[in-house]
Amino acid sequence: MEKKYSLAVGIALVIANMVGTGVFTSLGYQVGPLPSGFAILSLWLVGGVVALSGALTYAEVATTLKRSGGEYLYLGTVMHPALGFVAGWVSMLVGFAGAISAVALAIGEYSHVILPFDSTITAVLSIALVSAIHWFGVRTGGIAQTILTTLKISLILFFCIAPFFVSSVSLSGISFWPQPGDGALMASAGFAVSLVYVVYAYTGWNAAAYIAGNLENPVRNLPRSLITGTCVVVVIYLLLNAMFLYTARFDELAGQNDIGNVVAYKLFGPTAGALFSALFSIALLSTLSAMTIAGPRVFEAMGEDYPAMKWFAAKNRYHMPFLAIATQAGWAIFLVLVSSFKEIIQYISISLSIFSMLTVLSIFWVRQRYPAAARPFTVPLYPLPPIVFTVCTGWMIYYVTSDDPRIILYSLATMIPGLLVYFAVRPKNQPTSPP
Repeated sequence: MEKKYSLAVGIALVIANMVGTGVFTSLGYQVGPLPSGFAILSLWLVGGVVALSGALTYAEVATTLKRSGGEYLYLGTVMHPALGFVAGWVSMLVGFAGAISAVALAIGEYSHVILPFDSTITAVLSIALVSAIHWFGVRTGGIAQTILTTLKISLILFFCIAPFFVSSVSLSGISFWPQPGDGALMASAGFAVSLVYVVYAYTGWNAAAYIAGNLENPVRNLPRSLITGTCVVVVIYLLLNAMFLYTARFDELAGQNDIGNVVAYKLFGPTAGALFSALFSIALLSTLSAMTIAGPRVFEAMGEDYPAMKWFAAKNRYHMPFLAIATQAGWAIFLVLVSSFKEIIQYISISLSIFSMLTVLSIFWVRQRYPAAARPFTVPLYPLPPIVFTVCTGWMIYYVTSDDPRIILYSLATMIPGLLVYFAVRPKNQPTSPP
């Protein structure tokens, strides 16, 4: 009998998917357009409200449909199979493999101070190692995920209190109270563009939805995983960013891709800083692991629905979709070799935000087509959460694509081949409209 993931693993999966490269890197891109402690923490709070609004909405959609697959399943079932297929295609190429490559590159950056070889090699080895762990089943992967997530949260909590016990360090003096001009900053294009990095950092609030069919008692545990995990991460992000700003000046943070290293070296010096670099690398393995759990479930669901892709659904003797795991790992390694960290973040954030927004909007179709008895979880304060998520996400997409239209073109360049593949592989008897 195939073992299911527990509630604890579901929560750990959400936390681990969210707490990764974004919170340890994106602040360096925010202090330039937003030189204000209050504006930056407000930015992270807005991102948290958006993520929680999305998590609440996904919880209702996911518990109604009761199957693994994420946006691929939801959009394909509620709206149109072609839209679901393209969403799954983007998840495969960008959402998970792209995010895994970004995390792996960050692991390489953090670990290069203690390892004798190039950071790219470390990134490739990290992907291969974690994929191999999850090859051996739910039990092995679940234990590894719980241990790595616990280590990550412990490290973050330590960092949040460390500045108060290191008296020899000159602190930044940045104020977190509102200052003149903060309102203008928060209404600016710079705030919207900075939200891209925050959205990337919060990416993963929907992680448990990808394994809905593999969770114990998904009707009860899926909403708990999504909502509890997201709330925990909102608190963590506010505390961690406040600590970064409390410790380091704007000029010390600006443009830095490894904020954790900058702060660790300032607090503890080069020797201890190198040790914390190693710990950061291990902690980020938690994020890489969580994505390796969730991502192949999209491949697997597509393989179950499309005979031409059935090999993605093939399982080994540990009941894992091993070919899907191997395919995801191979594509992620390719992206590590050809892309930069910043390019990957912008590409991922916009591409995934489009489909997350469409999935949140699908709640209005779900409410029309499924009776209340078929919806075991209902969104509190409906329709406010889906409206908040849609407005904020649409606002971000508009400003970012206005600033750099190439980003939306890159996203479309990924979607169009997916649509062509859909018409090539779809079964002839597949319905063209939702039930």
